[in-house]
Amino acid sequence: MSETHPVPGRLILAATPLGDVGDASVRLREALGRAAVVAAEDTRRVRSLAKALEVEISGRVVSFYDHVESARIPALLADLEQGREVLLVTDAGMPSVSDPGYRLAAACVERGL
Repeated sequence: MSETHPVPGRLILAATPLGDVGDASVRLREALGRAAVVAAEDTRRVRSLAKALEVEISGRVVSFYDHVESARIPALLADLEQGREVLLVTDAGMPSVSDPGYRLAAACVERGL
């Protein structure tokens, strides 16, 4: 993008292991340690996952579950617009259809992020 339009950040929809923590991808491990913001369906679970993977979460961890999803989207969009990387993780599996995440992904598409 040009000087007048900063480069947007990146939203990562990360798959988390359904059972065996050893199934976690290298990309998930890297993203957990690198993302400026980790939006988690359950912050306790994502911290436990990071500990099990021996990864230190360096970014801000925010809750992102069904009842707060709509309220959290504006701040996460602002983070992305400021060039930050946002990692979205659910308790198990891939965020979007039946887990939180669809509205955030749709809002990013709508804004061209």
